[in-house]
Amino acid sequence: MAEDFNVTAYEVEGRVDYARLIEKFGIRPIDAALEKRIGKDAGELHYLIRRKIFFAHRDMDWLLTEYEKGNRFYVYTGIAPSGGMTIAHLLPFIMAQWLQARFGAEVLIQIPDEEKFLAKRDPNLTLEKVHGFAYADALNIMALGFDPKHTRIFLNTEYAGKLYKQAARVAKHITFSMVKDAFGFTGETNIGTIFYTSMQAVPAFIKSVEAGKDVPCLIPLGADQDVHFRVARDAIAKLGYPKPAIMHNKFLPALKGGAKMSSSDPDNTIYLDDAPEVVKKKVNRAITGQQATAELQKELGGDPDRCSVCQYYRFLFEPDDKKLAAILDAERNGTMLAGEHKADLAARINAYLERHRKAKERVSGSMADVMLGP
Repeated sequence: MAEDFNVTAYEVEGRVDYARLIEKFGIRPIDAALEKRIGKDAGELHYLIRRKIFFAHRDMDWLLTEYEKGNRFYVYTGIAPSGGMTIAHLLPFIMAQWLQARFGAEVLIQIPDEEKFLAKRDPNLTLEKVHGFAYADALNIMALGFDPKHTRIFLNTEYAGKLYKQAARVAKHITFSMVKDAFGFTGETNIGTIFYTSMQAVPAFIKSVEAGKDVPCLIPLGADQDVHFRVARDAIAKLGYPKPAIMHNKFLPALKGGAKMSSSDPDNTIYLDDAPEVVKKKVNRAITGQQATAELQKELGGDPDRCSVCQYYRFLFEPDDKKLAAILDAERNGTMLAGEHKADLAARINAYLERHRKAKERVSGSMADVMLGP
Protein backbone atom coordinates (compact mmCIF):
# COMPACT_ATOMS: atom_id res chain seq x y z
CA MET A 1 0.00 0.00 0.00
CA ALA A 2 1.40 3.42 -0.95
CA GLU A 3 1.96 5.73 2.00
CA ASP A 4 -0.39 8.72 2.12
CA PHE A 5 1.60 10.31 4.92
CA ASN A 6 5.27 10.99 5.51
CA VAL A 7 7.12 11.30 8.82
CA THR A 8 10.80 12.23 8.85
CA ALA A 9 13.01 14.12 11.28
CA TYR A 10 12.48 17.28 9.24
CA GLU A 11 8.97 16.95 7.82
CA VAL A 12 5.54 15.53 8.69
CA GLU A 13 2.97 15.41 5.89
CA GLY A 14 -0.52 13.97 5.51
CA ARG A 15 -2.92 12.41 8.01
CA VAL A 16 -0.69 10.10 10.03
CA ASP A 17 -1.87 6.52 10.48
CA TYR A 18 -0.21 5.71 13.79
CA ALA A 19 -0.83 1.95 13.54
CA ARG A 20 1.06 1.94 10.25
CA LEU A 21 3.72 4.23 11.71
CA ILE A 22 4.33 1.71 14.51
CA GLU A 23 4.90 -1.00 11.92
CA LYS A 24 7.03 1.23 9.69
CA PHE A 25 9.30 2.42 12.51
CA GLY A 26 9.52 -0.97 14.24
CA ILE A 27 8.29 0.42 17.56
CA ARG A 28 5.75 -1.11 19.94
CA PRO A 29 2.37 0.22 21.09
CA ILE A 30 1.93 1.20 24.72
CA ASP A 31 -0.66 -1.48 25.40
CA ALA A 32 -2.98 -2.01 28.36
CA ALA A 33 -0.46 -4.22 30.18
CA LEU A 34 2.28 -1.62 29.93
CA GLU A 35 -0.12 1.17 30.94
CA LYS A 36 -1.03 -0.80 34.04
CA ARG A 37 2.62 -1.30 34.91
CA ILE A 38 3.48 2.37 34.43
CA GLY A 39 0.51 3.36 36.58
CA LYS A 40 1.50 0.94 39.32
CA ASP A 41 5.11 2.12 39.47
CA ALA A 42 4.18 5.82 39.17
CA GLY A 43 1.18 5.71 41.49
CA GLU A 44 -1.01 7.12 38.73
CA LEU A 45 -1.25 7.19 34.94
CA HIS A 46 -0.80 10.46 33.11
CA TYR A 47 -3.74 11.43 30.91
CA LEU A 48 -1.41 11.72 27.91
CA ILE A 49 -0.76 7.99 28.26
CA ARG A 50 -4.39 7.07 28.97
CA ARG A 51 -5.47 8.92 25.83
CA LYS A 52 -2.79 7.32 23.66
CA ILE A 53 -1.12 10.67 22.97
CA PHE A 54 2.02 8.89 24.10
CA PHE A 55 1.24 5.84 22.03
CA ALA A 56 4.39 3.81 21.40
CA HIS A 57 7.73 2.94 22.90
CA ARG A 58 11.08 1.22 22.68
CA ASP A 59 12.18 -0.89 25.66
CA MET A 60 9.86 0.63 28.27
CA ASP A 61 9.30 -2.85 29.72
CA TRP A 62 13.05 -3.26 30.24
CA LEU A 63 13.29 0.20 31.81
CA LEU A 64 10.51 -0.54 34.31
CA THR A 65 12.13 -3.85 35.20
CA GLU A 66 15.34 -1.98 36.00
CA TYR A 67 13.39 0.56 38.06
CA GLU A 68 11.60 -2.19 39.97
CA LYS A 69 14.99 -3.73 40.79
CA GLY A 70 16.10 -0.39 42.26
CA ASN A 71 18.11 0.86 39.28
CA ARG A 72 16.57 4.30 38.84
CA PHE A 73 16.48 5.88 35.43
CA TYR A 74 17.02 9.44 34.26
CA VAL A 75 15.02 11.31 31.64
CA TYR A 76 16.50 13.00 28.60
CA THR A 77 14.70 15.13 26.04
CA GLY A 78 15.27 18.38 24.17
CA ILE A 79 14.28 20.90 21.54
CA ALA A 80 16.03 22.34 18.49
CA PRO A 81 15.37 26.10 18.70
CA SER A 82 14.29 27.89 15.53
CA GLY A 83 12.07 30.70 16.78
CA GLY A 84 9.17 30.98 19.17
CA MET A 85 8.29 27.87 21.16
CA THR A 86 4.80 26.54 20.42
CA ILE A 87 2.25 24.69 22.52
CA ALA A 88 3.00 21.57 20.43
CA HIS A 89 6.59 21.64 21.68
CA LEU A 90 5.36 21.19 25.24
CA LEU A 91 4.31 17.55 25.02
CA PRO A 92 7.67 15.80 25.67
CA PHE A 93 8.46 18.29 28.43
CA ILE A 94 5.12 17.83 30.16
CA MET A 95 5.82 14.09 30.19
CA ALA A 96 9.41 14.60 31.36
CA GLN A 97 8.25 16.79 34.25
CA TRP A 98 5.66 14.18 35.27
CA LEU A 99 8.25 11.39 35.12
CA GLN A 100 10.53 13.49 37.32
CA ALA A 101 7.76 14.07 39.86
CA ARG A 102 6.45 10.48 39.94
CA PHE A 103 9.72 8.52 39.64
CA GLY A 104 12.19 10.95 41.24
CA ALA A 105 14.13 11.06 37.98
CA GLU A 106 16.97 13.38 37.11
CA VAL A 107 16.24 15.27 33.88
CA LEU A 108 18.71 16.28 31.17
CA ILE A 109 17.51 18.70 28.51
CA GLN A 110 19.59 19.20 25.39
CA ILE A 111 19.11 22.35 23.33
CA PRO A 112 21.06 21.75 20.11
CA ASP A 113 21.51 25.35 19.06
CA GLU A 114 23.61 24.24 16.10
CA GLU A 115 21.05 21.83 14.61
CA LYS A 116 18.56 24.27 13.06
CA PHE A 117 21.40 26.59 12.06
CA LEU A 118 22.93 23.72 10.09
CA ALA A 119 19.72 22.19 8.73
CA LYS A 120 17.84 25.29 7.57
CA ARG A 121 18.89 27.00 4.35
CA ASP A 122 18.15 30.46 5.67
CA PRO A 123 20.95 33.04 5.42
CA ASN A 124 19.21 35.18 8.05
CA LEU A 125 19.27 32.41 10.65
CA THR A 126 22.62 33.07 12.28
CA LEU A 127 24.13 30.95 15.01
CA GLU A 128 23.89 33.94 17.34
CA LYS A 129 20.18 34.31 16.62
CA VAL A 130 19.56 30.61 17.30
CA HIS A 131 21.56 30.98 20.51
CA GLY A 132 19.05 33.59 21.68
CA PHE A 133 16.13 31.31 20.80
CA ALA A 134 17.75 28.57 22.85
CA TYR A 135 17.82 30.61 26.07
CA ALA A 136 14.20 31.62 25.57
CA ASP A 137 13.29 27.95 25.15
CA ALA A 138 15.17 27.01 28.31
CA LEU A 139 13.12 29.51 30.32
CA ASN A 140 9.87 28.23 28.83
CA ILE A 141 10.84 24.68 29.75
CA MET A 142 11.70 25.44 33.37
CA ALA A 143 8.40 27.30 33.75
CA LEU A 144 6.63 23.94 33.40
CA GLY A 145 7.52 23.05 36.95
CA PHE A 146 10.77 21.08 36.78
CA ASP A 147 12.68 20.63 40.03
CA PRO A 148 15.75 22.89 39.62
CA LYS A 149 17.80 20.66 41.93
CA HIS A 150 17.34 17.69 39.62
CA THR A 151 17.19 19.33 36.18
CA ARG A 152 20.07 20.36 33.97
CA ILE A 153 19.83 22.16 30.62
CA PHE A 154 22.67 22.64 28.17
CA LEU A 155 23.30 24.16 24.76
CA ASN A 156 25.43 22.05 22.45
CA THR A 157 27.72 24.90 21.42
CA GLU A 158 28.46 25.71 25.07
CA TYR A 159 28.68 22.15 26.38
CA ALA A 160 30.54 20.66 23.43
CA GLY A 161 33.68 20.13 25.51
CA LYS A 162 31.77 17.61 27.59
CA LEU A 163 29.85 16.04 24.70
CA TYR A 164 32.33 15.86 21.85
CA LYS A 165 34.56 13.07 23.12
CA GLN A 166 31.58 10.74 23.46
CA ALA A 167 30.04 11.96 20.20
CA ALA A 168 33.24 11.01 18.40
CA ARG A 169 32.99 7.50 19.85
CA VAL A 170 29.40 7.23 18.62
CA ALA A 171 30.29 8.63 15.19
CA LYS A 172 32.86 5.89 14.60
CA HIS A 173 29.99 3.37 14.53
CA ILE A 174 27.69 5.37 12.21
CA THR A 175 28.49 5.38 8.51
CA PHE A 176 27.44 7.96 5.96
CA SER A 177 25.47 5.24 4.20
CA MET A 178 23.42 4.70 7.39
CA VAL A 179 22.50 8.36 7.85
CA LYS A 180 21.97 8.87 4.13
CA ASP A 181 19.37 6.10 4.11
CA ALA A 182 17.78 7.18 7.40
CA PHE A 183 17.53 10.91 6.68
CA GLY A 184 17.61 11.16 2.90
CA PHE A 185 20.85 13.13 2.91
CA THR A 186 22.45 13.99 -0.42
CA GLY A 187 25.76 15.27 -1.68
CA GLU A 188 24.49 18.78 -0.92
CA THR A 189 23.97 18.08 2.80
CA ASN A 190 26.53 19.89 4.95
CA ILE A 191 28.79 17.75 7.10
CA GLY A 192 27.54 19.35 10.33
CA THR A 193 24.03 18.02 9.75
CA ILE A 194 25.44 14.58 8.95
CA PHE A 195 27.33 14.53 12.28
CA TYR A 196 24.47 15.90 14.37
CA THR A 197 22.92 12.53 15.33
CA SER A 198 26.16 11.64 17.12
CA MET A 199 25.82 14.72 19.33
CA GLN A 200 22.16 13.99 20.03
CA ALA A 201 23.05 10.44 21.10
CA VAL A 202 25.44 11.41 23.88
CA PRO A 203 22.96 12.47 26.61
CA ALA A 204 21.29 9.06 26.22
CA PHE A 205 24.29 7.37 27.87
CA ILE A 206 26.28 10.19 29.50
CA LYS A 207 25.05 9.26 33.00
CA SER A 208 26.42 5.74 32.52
CA VAL A 209 29.78 7.23 31.51
CA GLU A 210 29.82 9.48 34.58
CA ALA A 211 28.67 6.79 37.02
CA GLY A 212 30.91 4.05 35.67
CA LYS A 213 27.92 1.70 35.61
CA ASP A 214 24.76 1.20 33.60
CA VAL A 215 22.18 3.94 34.28
CA PRO A 216 18.93 3.50 32.33
CA CYS A 217 17.71 6.44 30.26
CA LEU A 218 14.18 7.25 29.10
CA ILE A 219 13.54 9.67 26.23
CA PRO A 220 10.07 11.16 25.67
CA LEU A 221 9.95 12.56 22.14
CA GLY A 222 7.81 13.36 19.14
CA ALA A 223 7.58 10.33 16.85
CA ASP A 224 9.38 12.21 14.06
CA GLN A 225 12.58 12.28 16.13
CA ASP A 226 12.75 8.50 16.55
CA VAL A 227 14.97 8.19 13.49
CA HIS A 228 17.93 9.73 15.32
CA PHE A 229 17.81 6.97 17.90
CA ARG A 230 17.12 4.20 15.39
CA VAL A 231 20.54 5.14 14.07
CA ALA A 232 22.21 5.80 17.42
CA ARG A 233 20.93 3.01 19.66
CA ASP A 234 23.04 0.30 18.05
CA ALA A 235 26.13 2.54 18.25
CA ILE A 236 25.46 3.15 21.94
CA ALA A 237 25.19 -0.60 22.54
CA LYS A 238 28.49 -1.18 20.70
CA LEU A 239 30.11 1.23 23.14
CA GLY A 240 28.91 -1.02 25.98
CA TYR A 241 26.06 1.11 27.31
CA PRO A 242 22.34 0.25 27.54
CA LYS A 243 20.14 1.43 24.73
CA PRO A 244 17.85 4.25 25.86
CA ALA A 245 14.15 3.51 26.24
CA ILE A 246 11.84 5.82 24.30
CA MET A 247 8.25 7.06 24.62
CA HIS A 248 6.72 8.47 21.41
CA ASN A 249 4.04 11.14 21.31
CA LYS A 250 1.58 11.86 18.52
CA PHE A 251 1.57 15.23 16.77
CA LEU A 252 -0.66 18.09 17.84
CA PRO A 253 -2.39 19.02 14.57
CA ALA A 254 -2.15 22.43 12.96
CA LEU A 255 -5.09 24.74 13.59
CA LYS A 256 -6.30 24.78 10.00
CA GLY A 257 -5.54 21.15 9.31
CA GLY A 258 -2.32 19.27 8.67
CA ALA A 259 -0.50 16.51 10.47
CA LYS A 260 1.60 18.66 12.78
CA MET A 261 1.68 22.16 14.19
CA SER A 262 4.85 23.79 12.88
CA SER A 263 6.68 26.86 14.14
CA SER A 264 7.46 27.74 10.50
CA ASP A 265 3.73 28.32 9.79
CA PRO A 266 2.76 31.21 12.13
CA ASP A 267 -0.91 31.50 11.17
CA ASN A 268 -1.44 27.80 11.86
CA THR A 269 0.37 27.71 15.20
CA ILE A 270 -0.05 28.91 18.78
CA TYR A 271 3.16 30.30 20.25
CA LEU A 272 3.76 30.56 23.99
CA ASP A 273 4.21 34.32 23.62
CA ASP A 274 1.08 34.95 21.52
CA ALA A 275 -1.08 37.81 22.80
CA PRO A 276 -4.71 37.00 23.80
CA GLU A 277 -6.22 38.70 20.77
CA VAL A 278 -3.83 36.80 18.48
CA VAL A 279 -4.86 33.50 20.05
CA LYS A 280 -8.54 34.31 19.54
CA LYS A 281 -7.97 35.21 15.90
CA LYS A 282 -6.01 32.05 15.18
CA VAL A 283 -8.46 29.74 16.97
CA ASN A 284 -11.37 31.33 15.10
CA ARG A 285 -9.73 30.20 11.85
CA ALA A 286 -9.28 26.60 13.04
CA ILE A 287 -11.06 23.79 11.23
CA THR A 288 -13.71 21.80 13.04
CA GLY A 289 -15.39 18.50 12.41
CA GLN A 290 -18.76 20.19 12.17
CA GLN A 291 -21.27 20.41 9.34
CA ALA A 292 -21.37 23.29 6.85
CA THR A 293 -24.24 25.08 8.62
CA ALA A 294 -25.50 25.37 12.19
CA GLU A 295 -28.76 23.74 11.17
CA LEU A 296 -27.02 20.68 9.72
CA GLN A 297 -24.71 20.46 12.73
CA LYS A 298 -27.68 20.37 15.10
CA GLU A 299 -29.35 17.75 12.93
CA LEU A 300 -26.42 15.50 12.00
CA GLY A 301 -23.67 16.29 14.49
CA GLY A 302 -19.95 16.43 13.74
CA ASP A 303 -16.78 14.35 13.86
CA PRO A 304 -14.49 15.18 16.80
CA ASP A 305 -11.70 13.00 15.39
CA ARG A 306 -11.36 15.38 12.44
CA CYS A 307 -11.80 18.53 14.51
CA SER A 308 -8.65 20.48 15.39
CA VAL A 309 -10.48 22.28 18.19
CA CYS A 310 -11.47 18.99 19.83
CA GLN A 311 -7.90 17.67 19.50
CA TYR A 312 -6.55 20.68 21.38
CA TYR A 313 -8.85 19.83 24.28
CA ARG A 314 -7.73 16.22 24.06
CA PHE A 315 -3.99 16.94 23.97
CA LEU A 316 -3.57 19.84 26.37
CA PHE A 317 -6.59 21.81 27.49
CA GLU A 318 -8.92 19.37 29.28
CA PRO A 319 -7.10 16.82 31.45
CA ASP A 320 -10.32 15.53 33.06
CA ASP A 321 -11.52 12.52 31.07
CA LYS A 322 -15.20 12.94 31.95
CA LYS A 323 -15.20 16.60 30.96
CA LEU A 324 -13.37 15.78 27.74
CA ALA A 325 -15.97 13.12 26.91
CA ALA A 326 -18.72 15.73 27.36
CA ILE A 327 -16.93 18.11 24.97
CA LEU A 328 -16.50 15.42 22.33
CA ASP A 329 -20.11 14.33 22.74
CA ALA A 330 -21.25 17.93 22.23
CA GLU A 331 -19.36 17.99 18.93
CA ARG A 332 -20.69 14.59 17.96
CA ASN A 333 -24.36 15.22 18.76
CA GLY A 334 -24.51 18.83 17.62
CA THR A 335 -25.35 20.45 20.95
CA MET A 336 -22.38 22.84 20.81
CA LEU A 337 -21.65 24.83 17.69
CA ALA A 338 -18.24 25.77 16.28
CA GLY A 339 -18.28 29.34 17.56
CA GLU A 340 -18.93 28.22 21.12
CA HIS A 341 -16.19 25.57 20.95
CA LYS A 342 -13.68 28.06 19.58
CA ALA A 343 -14.50 30.78 22.11
CA ASP A 344 -14.12 28.34 25.00
CA LEU A 345 -10.86 26.89 23.65
CA ALA A 346 -9.35 30.34 23.06
CA ALA A 347 -10.21 31.32 26.65
CA ARG A 348 -8.55 28.16 27.98
CA ILE A 349 -5.42 28.67 25.89
CA ASN A 350 -5.11 32.28 27.00
CA ALA A 351 -5.56 31.33 30.65
CA TYR A 352 -2.84 28.70 30.24
CA LEU A 353 -0.46 31.12 28.54
CA GLU A 354 -1.01 33.72 31.25
CA ARG A 355 -0.16 31.17 33.96
CA HIS A 356 2.90 30.20 31.94
CA ARG A 357 4.08 33.83 31.67
CA LYS A 358 3.79 34.23 35.45
CA ALA A 359 5.71 30.99 35.97
CA LYS A 360 8.50 32.28 33.72
CA GLU A 361 8.76 35.39 35.88
CA ARG A 362 9.11 33.22 38.98
CA VAL A 363 11.90 31.01 37.60
CA SER A 364 13.82 33.56 35.51
CA GLY A 365 16.14 34.50 38.36
CA SER A 366 17.26 30.94 38.98
CA MET A 367 18.13 29.84 35.44
CA ALA A 368 21.86 30.03 36.14
CA ASP A 369 21.41 27.18 38.62
CA VAL A 370 20.17 24.75 35.96
CA MET A 371 22.20 25.76 32.89
CA LEU A 372 25.37 23.75 32.29
CA GLY A 373 28.21 25.83 30.92
CA PRO A 374 31.45 25.10 29.07
